[in-house]
Amino acid sequence: MTMIEELGLADYEIYDFSRTTTLARAQARGLELAFETFTRQWGTQLTTKTRTRAVVSFDSVSVQTYDEYSATLPAQTALALFGVDASPSGGKAVIQFPARSGLGWIARMLGGANDPLEFEDDWIPQERPFTIIEQAIMRRLMEDTVDDLKYSFGAQLKGDIGFESIQHNSQFAQANGPADLMVVAEFTVAVAERIAAASVALPADAVLPGITGAAVAAARGDALELVRAQIASVPVEVGLQLSPRIVTARSVIHLAVGDIIRLPHPSHKPLHVAVEGQPIARASVGSTGSRVACVIVDTEESAR
Repeated sequence: MTMIEELGLADYEIYDFSRTTTLARAQARGLELAFETFTRQWGTQLTTKTRTRAVVSFDSVSVQTYDEYSATLPAQTALALFGVDASPSGGKAVIQFPARSGLGWIARMLGGANDPLEFEDDWIPQERPFTIIEQAIMRRLMEDTVDDLKYSFGAQLKGDIGFESIQHNSQFAQANGPADLMVVAEFTVAVAERIAAASVALPADAVLPGITGAAVAAARGDALELVRAQIASVPVEVGLQLSPRIVTARSVIHLAVGDIIRLPHPSHKPLHVAVEGQPIARASVGSTGSRVACVIVDTEESAR
């Protein structure tokens, strides 16, 4: 029996700190903003190309190994593969969607009916590879989709993303190494009444450095405001002070009830308003209801 089994940790997954699969909060927020912009761009593009109302919804984003990502895909689907210049590992970007949905998009782009409910459910064939003509049309559509993706990420995704091929078997389309980390975004694509699940997978080494850099720059830009906000909420003690008089320790030791200590503070002069012992203003003594209060007459800045 191994030590892991003895400790009852057999069900726990070993975590590799050198290949983290957890997104920092700033990274996750940056990716969400980019992909939300992409959904709007993609939906507008599909609406224009198919001449049918199309809505793309962003569902989630996560970091997975390519092996984990491919395991979640249907065996037969459409995978548009793109080379990514910004990926040091030479990884490929993937846009995945059901081939059946892609065939419906193509049919509408070629002048097909606008209302799919006019046809039986078998109007659009089941999953099958695209023909040469269909591949040419889909390639142009996917290139425009990648342009929307690059626009959404802006400077956070550097370099070119070039179309390579369209595959139809998710298990044999080895776009990346099994252990390569991918940023995987899940979407719901609705064209007219047909709804399909789609996904975009980008090499993590091409995306996360730009997202992290932008998050760090934003954090640095907000640092001063954050410090000011934090300081402003710190509780401090405020009190009124008379001008102090220097005396010897002997005088303090021999203090007794009834002794009088003369202070060098004129009776007509306002008292000092001090925060943690540091004078910041001057005030006259007054009252509010049954409590003693003070009225600020000037601050240290105005006194100078």
